[in-house]
Amino acid sequence: MQNLTRYPYPSGRRVILGQRGAVATSQPLAALAGLEMLWAGGNAVDAAIAMAVALTVVEPTSNGIGGDAFALVWDGTLHGLNASGKSPEQLTPERVAGLEQIPQLGWLSVTVPGAVSAWRSLWQRWGKLPFEQLFEPAIRYAEQGYPVSPETSLFWKRSESTFLPLQQPEFAWFKQVFFPNERAPAAGEIWRSAAHAETLRAIANSQGDEFYQGRLAQQITDFAAETGGLLTRADLAAHQADWVDPISTTYRDVTVWEIPPNTQGIATLMALNILEGVELSRYPRESVENYHWQIEALKLAFADLQCHVADPGWMRVNHQSLLDKPYARDRCRLIGDTAIPLAQPGLPQGGTVYLAAADETLMVSFIQSNYMGFGSGILVPGTGIALHNRAIAFSLEAGHPNQVGSQKRPLHSIIPGFLTRAGQPLGPFGVMGGSMQPQGHLQVVVNLVDYGMNPQAALDAPRWRFVENNRVLLEHAVPEPVATGLVERQHTIRRGGFFGRGQIILRQNGVLVAASEPRADGMAIAL
Repeated sequence: MQNLTRYPYPSGRRVILGQRGAVATSQPLAALAGLEMLWAGGNAVDAAIAMAVALTVVEPTSNGIGGDAFALVWDGTLHGLNASGKSPEQLTPERVAGLEQIPQLGWLSVTVPGAVSAWRSLWQRWGKLPFEQLFEPAIRYAEQGYPVSPETSLFWKRSESTFLPLQQPEFAWFKQVFFPNERAPAAGEIWRSAAHAETLRAIANSQGDEFYQGRLAQQITDFAAETGGLLTRADLAAHQADWVDPISTTYRDVTVWEIPPNTQGIATLMALNILEGVELSRYPRESVENYHWQIEALKLAFADLQCHVADPGWMRVNHQSLLDKPYARDRCRLIGDTAIPLAQPGLPQGGTVYLAAADETLMVSFIQSNYMGFGSGILVPGTGIALHNRAIAFSLEAGHPNQVGSQKRPLHSIIPGFLTRAGQPLGPFGVMGGSMQPQGHLQVVVNLVDYGMNPQAALDAPRWRFVENNRVLLEHAVPEPVATGLVERQHTIRRGGFFGRGQIILRQNGVLVAASEPRADGMAIAL
């Protein structure tokens, strides 16, 4: 990761370099919100919060005020924050009896939103500027309006078929706010929401108390009571973000960090442990061998993830046992020359936005989401609070550690990442996008570590995405000989799909190197 000139995947973007600070996220106006805080004398945490709040306005197709969030923060040590919410007390197995799955839309899919608690917790620990100041760009965008960016407009347009047909009363306010003319706004069209601005101002002035215990909490739960929701004032008041110890593994000479369960970040670490026994660098980056080994390692990691990982209070397996190196070597021996048709779990003993920010002393890896794009389709009248649908990640299998239950965190897709070497920070990285996230983390780490790419090249490189069994999606940029070779190895291949969107900020030789990939509208800026 020392060669800043190595750039084998031309996209018109180059590495962004600076010394004092850097920000990177998936929407330019949000990145500018972070920069605004740095110019005002704020630190990386101030910048990260300002970007996170702004993203709820300028990229509502992927996150919102009613979503969840996680963070990793370096201040000389690495700290983890789990701000995901629990299920309502009334969401019991009996409540969903007879269903094959929890519906993607509607109140049954809603868990307590945690994003607001993440903003507050980070600011209370590290914030330098007044809390209210961090909200100013987002409130300005919401009140004055902003031109919808191209990628966001595409996701908005695709959502029409999901949300416009909904006729139930609980969806009326969502459609009124996000599809005011019975259609999605086009790229460059100005979109605004006075309700968003008013709500953000209330959150800012109360340091989040209004959301969990005040007027906003009352509006949320009143609407739930009126339209069949399960959320109560007690559910919201009981929520708190938890400081957690990050989990890690050492891959070659780099330590890769993730948030522990209930997130799927552990899958990246398991797959890297498996790959550590393979000298990937002896194969070209665009080779069948490189793709095959990564895909198979990820499949084995996913099998364990789906079987064992949940809210840690319900896991039957200690998550550290899943990260044992001897266990990874046993799993590695299962990989042969052809695709594993159906990866099985082992038995060890024992719709998202991402942003990164850094200054001279702090580095932040932050991710928040409403899930499945806009989330549940529930928007609290007069507030702009679109609620997420995280409960759909619960299992309905009786006895499964991730079985739906009362006051329980579901298995979570969103994962911030961080890299260190020899106890010193390299920096934050992340790739958003459902089950693509641990796959994107894996591919970015391999690109950086095994193939020596600079951060921008590591993001730009062609990607694959494992779906299930032996089905794999490939980006169109993957060379045809690689695709043909994977078919010969009994992978079922299809071109096209969604391959995530990521950002990286790394410190190299005292210089901040910032990158934001071309799969999003995003931007990286360094000072």
